[in-house]
Amino acid sequence: MVITGCLLVIGHAFISYLIFKDPHNPGLKWIINNVGSPILMTISGILLFFIVFYLTTSSMIGYLKQITTGLQEIAKGQLDHSIPVKTTDELGLLAHNINRMSRQLSLSIEEERNAEKAKNDLITGVSHDLRTPLTSILGFLEAIEDDRYKDEVELRYYVNIAHEKSRGLKRLIDDLFEYTKYNNQDELDIRELDLIGFLRQLAEEFVPSLTKADMVCRIDAPDGAMLIAADGESLVRAFENLIANAINYGSQGKYLDIRVSMEDQQAIVAFANYGEPIPKQELPRLFERFYRVEQSRSKHTGGSGLGLAIVKSIVERHQGSISVRSSKKETVFEIRLPLQP
Repeated sequence: MVITGCLLVIGHAFISYLIFKDPHNPGLKWIINNVGSPILMTISGILLFFIVFYLTTSSMIGYLKQITTGLQEIAKGQLDHSIPVKTTDELGLLAHNINRMSRQLSLSIEEERNAEKAKNDLITGVSHDLRTPLTSILGFLEAIEDDRYKDEVELRYYVNIAHEKSRGLKRLIDDLFEYTKYNNQDELDIRELDLIGFLRQLAEEFVPSLTKADMVCRIDAPDGAMLIAADGESLVRAFENLIANAINYGSQGKYLDIRVSMEDQQAIVAFANYGEPIPKQELPRLFERFYRVEQSRSKHTGGSGLGLAIVKSIVERHQGSISVRSSKKETVFEIRLPLQP
């Protein structure tokens, strides 16, 4: 309407200017008497309004059709379809929000698929790891039940194997319980914790196990306290798993070194042992559920393949990260946790 009014005013001013320049022009007099009448000006204004309206809104209508087409594609399941953001007005904001919604929906579906796959993988792994020792236990118990043994020595041998397999099953079930517990979204009991004092106390509790393995734990930490916000109970579980892992697989190195430092508002705890190095190709999968670097060695030490997965879950729930590096010199598990503000 404003544009139409402006055009009419400009037209009126232009005609007035022509009359002022040549007041006796017969053509201008005819225009004034016939074309410049109020009725004809009203009709011309209405027609001009619709022409201007169409010209100014055609691009907007075309953009709306493009947005509608994009929504139809997304509704068909093409969540990777992106609507071009051509303007900075409300329509451009609408297209941007639709694209954002599509990406979030795609991520949600992908997370749901990953969660379903993780659940299936967990069930498969548990079934496999439970079935093997259980089959062995049932075999020895059936042999005992059917009196298929030579003497009491062989009987005790069968019972001992069944007992060891049962203990392995208990460890696996306990680890599985811990893993599911720390993967739940239950709130952690976060409190202020002196990390250095916490590690020194934990190392003292492992002295009998270290002595039995002919190992010594050395702690390299700065003086004073290093405060973090953490759930002490779950953090104990994570550190215990790493210390037990070092004892099981690094005893020939004689030492377990715990190094504590600070960097970029993070507390860094490194657990280093000097046993056999972990093959480089195995490192990326080390924190996967039920993954064992050496099947025979893990079975000998009673490993369930869940210990490091539990550690990773606990650390990530504390907004931290864990990494591992291994060489002929040493194997180091490094945990980074945010310092208390």
